[in-house]
Amino acid sequence: MKSIISIQRYCLQAPVILVFMGFLLTNLKLSSEPIRHSFLTLGPKASAIIGEKGEVLWQHRGGSRDGYVLPNDNILINWSQDVQELTRDKKIVFSYRLNPENKEIGTAQRLYNGNTLVTELGPKPRLLEITPDGQVALSIPLQPETDNAHMQTRMARQLKNGNFLVPHLLAFAVKEYSREGVVLKTFKTDLAEIGGREAENWPFTAIRLDNGNTLVSLTHGNKAVEFNTKGEIVWKITNKDVGGLFKDPCGSQRLANGNTVIGSHGIGKGVTLVEVNRQKEIVWKSDHPLAGSVHHFQILTTNGQPEPGMPLK
Repeated sequence: MKSIISIQRYCLQAPVILVFMGFLLTNLKLSSEPIRHSFLTLGPKASAIIGEKGEVLWQHRGGSRDGYVLPNDNILINWSQDVQELTRDKKIVFSYRLNPENKEIGTAQRLYNGNTLVTELGPKPRLLEITPDGQVALSIPLQPETDNAHMQTRMARQLKNGNFLVPHLLAFAVKEYSREGVVLKTFKTDLAEIGGREAENWPFTAIRLDNGNTLVSLTHGNKAVEFNTKGEIVWKITNKDVGGLFKDPCGSQRLANGNTVIGSHGIGKGVTLVEVNRQKEIVWKSDHPLAGSVHHFQILTTNGQPEPGMPLK
């Protein structure tokens, strides 16, 4: 009788076991498949979209600094003097030109409300929201703590709460500004545990993660760190972890799978994009020639699947 009951239980559980085994086999297959990415690269050599096989899918002029492939499939790019949104056939559908009273532009991000975030560096460093028809909807004076225009700021980002996260290189600080221009929070990058100011941990890209932490790439310091809400470092990746592959990392991106991709601006030829997992193991890298001296980038797909959600870059 016990044998019959055991057989009945096995028969009832078998479909569940088979489904579970199928799930495991599928995921083992996916995990063993080499990672392939398509990505947008922005830098001195080109503004380009590279396919998963290394093919050039789209290419435009170089000297670019920041940008995104937008949900409408257009590409938003900023150069030092202007910002443009282009269709795939390179028709300009949005543009903004640097105000003559400043020296260069450091950011381009399309905001939730449809406006475009721009930062201007120079005598009047400021963060701007530009409407689709080119009007200034918001202007916030920035506090970079230096007159060196080129080193005042880089990748500013709007947060989900409407505030703005702004890295200030020579201030060794990432500051969160309210829409009224008030500095609400500061993350210091000259902490003793990462070498102090002598390590030249200049913050370049700052990303607010879904868990509330803040990921910052530190150019010259050749590392990236993740801060909790108290400004404490809870994770970091340095050159010691990647065999010296970082050289002036500027752009960074946290992927949906939890991995982090970091781009090295100081490498003109060779490996410039490196992806690491939480255990600091290298799981993907790119030495594509158009990504040489990459300033920023955007991972678009992984093994044929689009990277979901708003890019954390």
